[in-house]
Amino acid sequence: AVLVVAISEVAKRSSTLGGIIASLPLTSLLAFVWLYGETGDTSKIAHLSSSIFWYVLPSLVLFVVLPLLLARGIGFWPSLFIASAATFAAYLLMTAALARFGITL
Repeated sequence: AVLVVAISEVAKRSSTLGGIIASLPLTSLLAFVWLYGETGDTSKIAHLSSSIFWYVLPSLVLFVVLPLLLARGIGFWPSLFIASAATFAAYLLMTAALARFGITL
């Protein structure tokens, strides 16, 4: 919660700096440390890291669709819903595409 508030406050002053802070993979880093601390298994860390990589790609859809919709004058909530739905569809497409190449996550 503190991180969300901090990013929001920084973004009020500088959307660029707010974007940089928000894009940091803090959750992933915390998950790596936590998983390693609990298991000590670096192969699990490697698999998690690989999964995160493949799922970051479809998540980028949100950051393309949302500003496009907002720039076209569509309200915030409908834009957020549509962008989220598009992102969900991108996740499904990515999972299906990877499966065709024998990659399971």
